[in-house]
Amino acid sequence: MSEERRYITDIGFTPTVKAEQERLGSRTFYERYEQTMGWRGEVNEDLIQRLANTDSFYFSTANAEGQPYIQHRGGPKGFLRPLNKHELGFADYAGNKQYISIGNLKDNPKCFLFLMDYPTRRRVKIWGRARVEERDNELIRSLKPEGYNAAVEWAIIITVDAWDTNCHQHIMPRYSPDLLEPAFARLEARIKQLEDQVRELGGDPGPFEHVGLT
Repeated sequence: MSEERRYITDIGFTPTVKAEQERLGSRTFYERYEQTMGWRGEVNEDLIQRLANTDSFYFSTANAEGQPYIQHRGGPKGFLRPLNKHELGFADYAGNKQYISIGNLKDNPKCFLFLMDYPTRRRVKIWGRARVEERDNELIRSLKPEGYNAAVEWAIIITVDAWDTNCHQHIMPRYSPDLLEPAFARLEARIKQLEDQVRELGGDPGPFEHVGLT
């Protein structure tokens, strides 16, 4: 943590932000919050468990002029991995060759990660500094998810400065195929069982369309 910061939340609660909190009536709450709870500065078991279920996040950088840029990063669950108590890493795959994020990191290493878990309506915010690792082949290989067919260009390593979770308000739940397909399969099996019972009783269950996602 910077010597200029008294609390870890100061990475987000700048003097200007605190002034706005004061003006809009929330400063008393957050002053008590930063003194008693605050955000976390290390990769702990709670964050590790959340990362294990993450298959998508948004990666924000800014250039030398402060112009922000956000990219989506996705992969198999757990592709964003804890390396130690202070670092995370992920394999960065070949894309559209614009290289805006890595160019921004050359000028400004600060980054922000936004992780959204739609089924459980939970979100995680991570403040940090990122670097591009192109030479450590062993590290790059260790971050590539096994069996995932994508060309890795390099690894992105994030030093975590702070992280926090948000409330679930206004998050609309969404579900991925790995959750929905088994549920649909169980429903179809149950429907078939009930149809067979209707036929045994001499009835006609009528036509039924497959409800899978594919």
